[in-house]
Amino acid sequence: MSNTNTPRVMVDPYLEWVQKEGLLVTEDFGVDLFKVETKPWPRFGVNGAAVHLKGRGDFLNMFLLEIPPTASTAPQQHLYEEVVYVLAGQGSTTIEVADGRTHTFEWSPKSMFAIPLNTKYRHFNGSGSERALLVSTTNMPAVMNMFHNEKFIFNNGWQFAERIGSPKYFSGEGDFIPVRPGNHMWETNFVPDLAAIELKPWGERGAGGANIMFILADGTMHAHISEMPAGTYKKGHRHAADFHVMCVTGTGYSLLWYEGEPDFHRVDWQHGTVFAPPDQMFHQHFNTSPKPARYLATAYGSLRYPFTESKRKSLFGGVSTSVKLGGAQIEYEDQSPRIHQLYEEATRKNGVTVKMSEFIK
Repeated sequence: MSNTNTPRVMVDPYLEWVQKEGLLVTEDFGVDLFKVETKPWPRFGVNGAAVHLKGRGDFLNMFLLEIPPTASTAPQQHLYEEVVYVLAGQGSTTIEVADGRTHTFEWSPKSMFAIPLNTKYRHFNGSGSERALLVSTTNMPAVMNMFHNEKFIFNNGWQFAERIGSPKYFSGEGDFIPVRPGNHMWETNFVPDLAAIELKPWGERGAGGANIMFILADGTMHAHISEMPAGTYKKGHRHAADFHVMCVTGTGYSLLWYEGEPDFHRVDWQHGTVFAPPDQMFHQHFNTSPKPARYLATAYGSLRYPFTESKRKSLFGGVSTSVKLGGAQIEYEDQSPRIHQLYEEATRKNGVTVKMSEFIK
């Protein structure tokens, strides 16, 4: 017999909702999304799962949707934001805006898109023989824990017309917004191929790297894509939790460590691997493939709407400024010698030539 007088304390409404939905949850430091187990999710009408990374922070989670051949998800509408990445399959998404107009765009592996806040949408698998696998990074934990009212989140008719943007944002076009190296932005709702989109040089992060930041559906969710040339690696840095780092092209690994730790934690990655560095844990990314490696990072707080003071500092210079100057980045000359030694060993196994001589003195 339950005690109805037991105080209701230390509640996480989001986790309660996940349990109520009957979702399988995969929780780990790093996850191969292709290996995540799914089960029927009645809300979406297809198989799904939740992914909780150790460094996801207070605001974010991931949902995985597995859509069978020729199938589609049930219509959805909700007050949380999401950035969707296509892991596998071919299909389309239809978004309905307040006046009844619809926008439909077709996606394939390595496509990325955002659903404008609280619009109705539906995903369709266009293949008759293969599944489609979509993963979304969402701020549902923040929204559910703030309002803890399911009906308010899923049955709210308010329309955010300003979030829709230009019709071209649904066709793969967008607007380039120059800011400064590392902060140049591409505003859109849909990117057909993250492996092909043009990036801009960002030398401060090291070794000939490049990136672009995204403004998606005028949202608070952040996304950026970075590239490392073959035979190179980035400088180590740290920031607050919640950046979800997901490999798009190439192969490699990342080292993670807290200041003062004698050894590194290592995550090996390829397409479909995702991890999230925990709060203020140094991390460094290494390309071990014979071609450029790209990764997508999603987080809560965009360059336009940083949301938190820590995100404001990180996104606008903090992660590319030396710790000796009050920033969060370890310059090559200050890194542990073991880091470069480990990289030479890893690339030697893959027959890749190290191209760091002009950066490592």
